[in-house]
Amino acid sequence: MGSGPMRAAAGREALFDEIGCREDASECVGVLEASKLPPDGVCLEIAEKCGIEPERLTLLVAPTRSLCGTLQIVARSVETALHKLHELKFDLSRIVAGRGSAPLPPLASSGSVAIGRTNDAILYGAQVTLELRGDDDSLREIGPRIPSASSAEYGRRFVEIMDHYNYDFYKIDPLLFSPAEIELVNVDTGNRFHFGQMNQQLLSQSFNS
Repeated sequence: MGSGPMRAAAGREALFDEIGCREDASECVGVLEASKLPPDGVCLEIAEKCGIEPERLTLLVAPTRSLCGTLQIVARSVETALHKLHELKFDLSRIVAGRGSAPLPPLASSGSVAIGRTNDAILYGAQVTLELRGDDDSLREIGPRIPSASSAEYGRRFVEIMDHYNYDFYKIDPLLFSPAEIELVNVDTGNRFHFGQMNQQLLSQSFNS
């Protein structure tokens, strides 16, 4: 799996049509979740899709169960909040700034356990604050729909959810991928709205399994 700024340069996903944002880059950086370095053919293909020369591509490679692999997934708390808002058809241009945090789980002995723990860290432990402009009523309306608890999939360890769908990510409810709790701060009115909460019990089950 690949992530990072190179996605915006490649712009192959429908997401970039929907948000109307692509990058014309002269250099690209990306992260690959993998247990070994990619062959030259993969690097050349990525460079071609990004529209750059191969020597202008930098790839960071780490298995999910490593410290680096774990950290780069858990660090996506704000990204998951924006992803959820996009899924809910919210106008992302209203967002001024964002910050977030999530607990760093213990390293796992296998990739599947690592994927489970890192996703649980966000779904059941991430706390995000977004600063936005506009009216308060729309924030009150959409707020309860943002946290992961709003999904019917909520309440099980992520490894159990993956097992239920035979490890097919695309069968999992996309509305599940969101932080545990979120605070929306309206910079126009000064009002704050808080939704969701951490689930310490599920975090403990996940991190100690």
